[in-house]
Amino acid sequence: MKIALVGATGLVGSVMIQVLEKSKLKIDAFYAVASERSIGKTVMFNKSENKVIGLDEAVALAPDIAIFSAGGTTSKIWAPKFAAQGTVVIDNSSAWRMDKEIPLVVPEINGGILTKKHKIIANPNCSTIQMVMALAPLHSVYEIDRLVVSTYQSVTGSGAKAVRQMQDERICRPEPQMFYHYPIDLNVIPHGGDFLENGYTTEEEKLVFETRKILANDNLRITATVVRVPVFGGHSESVNVEFKKEFELTKVFELLENFPGIVVQDNVEQFQYPMPRFAEGKDAVFVGRIRRDFSQDKTLNLWIVSDNLRKGAATNAVQIAEYLTEHHLIEDE
Repeated sequence: MKIALVGATGLVGSVMIQVLEKSKLKIDAFYAVASERSIGKTVMFNKSENKVIGLDEAVALAPDIAIFSAGGTTSKIWAPKFAAQGTVVIDNSSAWRMDKEIPLVVPEINGGILTKKHKIIANPNCSTIQMVMALAPLHSVYEIDRLVVSTYQSVTGSGAKAVRQMQDERICRPEPQMFYHYPIDLNVIPHGGDFLENGYTTEEEKLVFETRKILANDNLRITATVVRVPVFGGHSESVNVEFKKEFELTKVFELLENFPGIVVQDNVEQFQYPMPRFAEGKDAVFVGRIRRDFSQDKTLNLWIVSDNLRKGAATNAVQIAEYLTEHHLIEDE
């Protein structure tokens, strides 16, 4: 098994390495791949130094799987080149997510759509992954009609420059390196991605269209507001779910508790509920504050938290790779 990691020197890339090292994959060769300015640097993998190589060299090596975390522009150009060599590309950018021919996969939910013919597989947006993880078991029983989503997203979702801005502000650096339009520490910014003509942002649009695609229902009514908050640990979401069928809370708890990858934290008497501070570094999706919306029939409120660099990016991508190998969907040489 030969694995290439494109974007190995980036913020998500470093987490990808951590997850790969602990994965079920039996990796015989690991290729750290990055842009030209990083070629020649070294990256540690399983306690061994690996020299960073360029994309041309990586394509020529024809790895079995290439995990991309290098931005949409790179993915659009290079993913097809890897695929032409027989490599299966798992792409963490938004480049392929809404392409009808490209599967958008959360393995616990829709891994079954994958076949040997799929050479490019899209990894969903971090905020989408954690939300659909909590929604999928409920949707299968009660059928979702409408979602109202508000996110509280970590600065880590914006990348290393955003993290540096908040760190600079917290130590009162005289001239902090600015990534956002405004200070982020001691602030919340109702802006994620780029604004569209309709007043929504690209991050909000992703939540709508990706959720429909993963749950295989183009008729889901969804509205979203994305907010960036001054935390490191992960993304949080307040989700209001209207179902087509009536539900019982005890059954909702049971469905969530029995779904792989979900941890229910909901004991208000002991002040137990999900928080990004305690989700950081973990692969699970944490769900709490589970309660009926008394203002409307068949409607539920959920609070969902997950480390956006783990299940929201690296862990899900590696789980896709594990699924491919476990189900023998990687072509033999």
